[in-house]
Amino acid sequence: MKRLSLFLAVLALFFTLAGCGGEKGKRGQGSEKLTIYTTVFPLEDFTKKIGGKYVHVESIFPPGADAHSYEPSTKMMMKLADGDAFIYSGAGIEGFAEKAEKVLREEGVKVVKAAEGVALEKHEEENPEEEGHEHGEEEHGEEGGHEHDHHDHEFDPHVWIDPVLCIRLAENIKEALADLKPEQKSYFEENYTKLKKEMESLDQEFQQTIDQAPHKQIVVTHAAYGYWEKRYGIEQLSIAGLSPSQEPSQKQLARLADQAKKLHIRYVIFEENVTPKVAEVLRKELKAESLTLHNLETITEEERKADKDYFALMRENLQTLKKALYD
Repeated sequence: MKRLSLFLAVLALFFTLAGCGGEKGKRGQGSEKLTIYTTVFPLEDFTKKIGGKYVHVESIFPPGADAHSYEPSTKMMMKLADGDAFIYSGAGIEGFAEKAEKVLREEGVKVVKAAEGVALEKHEEENPEEEGHEHGEEEHGEEGGHEHDHHDHEFDPHVWIDPVLCIRLAENIKEALADLKPEQKSYFEENYTKLKKEMESLDQEFQQTIDQAPHKQIVVTHAAYGYWEKRYGIEQLSIAGLSPSQEPSQKQLARLADQAKKLHIRYVIFEENVTPKVAEVLRKELKAESLTLHNLETITEEERKADKDYFALMRENLQTLKKALYD
C-alpha cells in the first residue's frame, strides 16, 4: 500500500497549502444539513435513518465495489475532506480508511468507527496442508504479491450482517450525529430508538427461522457469515476466505466437495457482486442449484432505485437461508 501512503502524504500537503479546513466550524449549524460520507451500505442506511432531515449521506463505494480492495480516488478524498463526518466500520474491511483518518482529522472531519466497542470474532487461518479441519479454510497472506491492508483479516469484519451488533453500530452513529448537531440530539435519539426496535424484530425473525431448520450447513462463496454462525448456529462451508480473493487450494476444494456431498448439500450460495469461477466449478461437481445472498457491502443502481434498505435486503437473505436450510 505504498502508493496509497504516498498519495495521502501528498494530499495532506495540498490541504495544508490550500487551507481548505477554514470553514469547518460553520457546517451543520441551524437548519443546514450535515454532509456525511460512509463506506459499507448499512452505515449509509443507518445514518440516513437516524439523521433524517438533518443529514445528507453518501456512500463512497460505487455500485458493486469490493469493500476489501477499494481505494478512493483523489476526487473522492477531496470530497471526504470537505465533509462534516466520515463513518466507516473500523472492523478491518476498509484498508484505506485508517491511513486516511489522520489526514481527515487534520481537516476537521469527524471520523467515526461505527464498530467501536463491538467484540469482533477472531478468524483463525488454516494451514493449507493440514487435513484435520473440514471447513472455513483459506490461503493466508499475499496473493500474487498484492499487499493486503486490512490486517489480513485477523478478525471477521462483516459485523453488519448481525442485527444485534448493528444496534451498537447505530448507537455510535447516533452519538456522532449528536456531537455534530447537539441541538437535535432528541431527534436523533428518537430515530435511533425506532431503528433499534426494527433490529430486535429482525433478529427474532432470523432466530426463529434458523432454530426450526432441519439442517444448519450452507455452502457460500466466501466466509462472510461468521456472525450468523455465532448468533444463530448455522455452519458456513466457505469456498474462499474472508476476502473473496482468498481462493482455496485444490486440496481444500476437494475436501469441501467431499463434505458437501456427505451432507447432501443441494445449493451453492453466491453473492450479488462476487462470482468466482471456482465456486461455479464446485456447484457443477455437486450438481447443486444456485442461490444468492447479499453481503450488503454495496448495493446496485437497481436496488437503490427500488429504495431497498438494510431490512429489505436482510429479509431477502432470510428467504434464501430458509430455502437452503429447509430443502
